[in-house]
Amino acid sequence: MGEISRTLVYKTLEFENPARTPRQLWILPWAINNYPRECAAIKQRYPDDIVYAKAILKQQPQTCGDAFKVGYYVDEWGCRFENKQNGVIGEVKEPLIKTLAGIQKVRLPQECLTVNTEMVDQFCKKSSEFVLGACCPCPFERLQFLRGTENLMIDIAMQFSEFYQLAQIVHNFYLEEMHLWAKTKVDGLWFKDDWGTQRSLLISPQSWRKIFKPMYKEYIDLAHSHGKKIFMHSDGYIFDIIPDLVEMGLDAINSQIFCMSVKDIGKCFAGKITFWGEIDRQHLLPYGSTDDIQAAVQMLQHHLYRNGGVIAP
Repeated sequence: MGEISRTLVYKTLEFENPARTPRQLWILPWAINNYPRECAAIKQRYPDDIVYAKAILKQQPQTCGDAFKVGYYVDEWGCRFENKQNGVIGEVKEPLIKTLAGIQKVRLPQECLTVNTEMVDQFCKKSSEFVLGACCPCPFERLQFLRGTENLMIDIAMQFSEFYQLAQIVHNFYLEEMHLWAKTKVDGLWFKDDWGTQRSLLISPQSWRKIFKPMYKEYIDLAHSHGKKIFMHSDGYIFDIIPDLVEMGLDAINSQIFCMSVKDIGKCFAGKITFWGEIDRQHLLPYGSTDDIQAAVQMLQHHLYRNGGVIAP
C-alpha cells in the first residue's frame, strides 16, 4: 500500500523523498460549468492530496448574491462586487471607504469567528488527505476591496497614519481568525495576495517589506507556533520577494513561475521552499501540445524538485 496523501504532502514540504509527487488541481467554477465531464474525469483519475476543511458557522455572515454569478455580490465585509461572467469572481467598482476619514465604515465580519471547530476536527480526523483551514487572510486584496485599487496605491505612496490604522484593523481581524483555525486539527493554514504584474511587483519591494512583510511574518509564526504548515498564493511576477518568504519560513508558495524564470527560481530557491502547483496557464495549457506540457513538467522536475519541494497542479 502506498503512502497516504497526508504523508505525501508532509514529506514533500520537508524534502523527505515522498513515494510520488502530491497533487492539487485548482478548478474555477467556470471550468466546471463549461466542461463538467472533463473536470470530473480528471478529478476521478487524479484525486487531490490536499483538501480544505469547510467552515460551518454558527452565525451566518451578512452577504448578498452569489460571488460566481452574473450580477452583484456583497461579501462578508460589505464590499460590493460586480460580475459580468458566470464562474469567475467580479470586481469592486465602488469602494466602501472612499476617503480615509471613513474608516469607521469598516464592519468586521465577526460571524466568520463562529466556526464549529468540533466539526472541523471531526473532518480532519476522518480525512486521509492533508487538510488546509478555510480561512485565508489577504490584507492587500482586502484593502483594495475596501478602498479601491487607485486609492490604495495612493495610500501606500503617501503612508498617512489613517492608512496604517485601517491596515492594522484588517490585519488584527485576520490574526484572530487564523488563531481560531490554528487551534483546530487542520494540517496547514494559508494566506493570499496577488502581488505581481506580468513583469514586476505592483509596488516597490521596499514598500512591501515595510508594510506587508511584518503581517505575513505574524501569520507564518502563528501557524508554526501551533505546529501547522503554512502556504501562500500570489499571481504574477514575485521573484523579488521570494527571498523574504523563504527567510520568514513559508512552507509553500503558489505563484505563476512561468512569468519568471523557472531556471533562476530553481537555482535560487529549490530545496528551500515548496512550489505549490502551477503550469503556465496563459500560454502552455490553453495552446500547448501534449509534448509541450510534458516538456514543461520535466523542466519543473529538473529545476525545482529536490527530494520533494513540488506539489503538482
